[in-house]
Amino acid sequence: MAKLTIAIDGPAGSGKSSVARRVAELLGYLYLDSGAMYRALALKALERGVPLEDEARLDALARETHVELRAASPEQIAAGVKNRVFLDGREVTAEIRTDQVAQAASRLATIAGVRAVLVAEQQRAGAGGGVVMEGRDIGTVVFPRAELKIFLDASPEVRAERRWKEHQEKGETMPLNEVLDEVHERDQRDRERKVSPLLRAPDAVLVDNTAMDAEETARLIVLLAAERAKEPARGAGREA
Repeated sequence: MAKLTIAIDGPAGSGKSSVARRVAELLGYLYLDSGAMYRALALKALERGVPLEDEARLDALARETHVELRAASPEQIAAGVKNRVFLDGREVTAEIRTDQVAQAASRLATIAGVRAVLVAEQQRAGAGGGVVMEGRDIGTVVFPRAELKIFLDASPEVRAERRWKEHQEKGETMPLNEVLDEVHERDQRDRERKVSPLLRAPDAVLVDNTAMDAEETARLIVLLAAERAKEPARGAGREA
């Protein structure tokens, strides 16, 4: 079977990360967590005290920053680690998984200069195919010629419940109604941002997993990948 570039986009709480990682495991592909790159840069901005409103300084920070994603070990995968993340050579895999970093990363993702730098990094990381990458603009901006594009979605209530359970597993107490408000706020920000808003690519397959778990969703996407691999060449998913 030809190795494809698989782009998975969707809103917060749609299960993109868990599904993409499982798809990569089932296909023997490399999983790349695009959001981890933004989180790593956000961590650096927070550590250096760079205001998240100062676009000029954040642009400059992005240009001087190197973020590398490496495959997680079997033990790390079992513990829920998606990729090992290195920020300027320092591993920050655990440090980037806080709510403060996540919120900062969402703000950084609206800055054109920052996105331009990180999109180029993502394209280099995914060059050659045999990769699964997820995010909010993978099929529209990062890999617009990906052989298989998925837009993963679920109802806001189900997505909020998933994120609420993640908070519980981390020992963080947060009322479900507040998590739902956060999901709605994040959806609005992602869809209305001027730079690379969250959109379903015209040729993306819509997968609604409101009533499916991550394993069922991943296996459906693997079936779609098998069908797509049988089709005549549609243009390379790798970007120049």
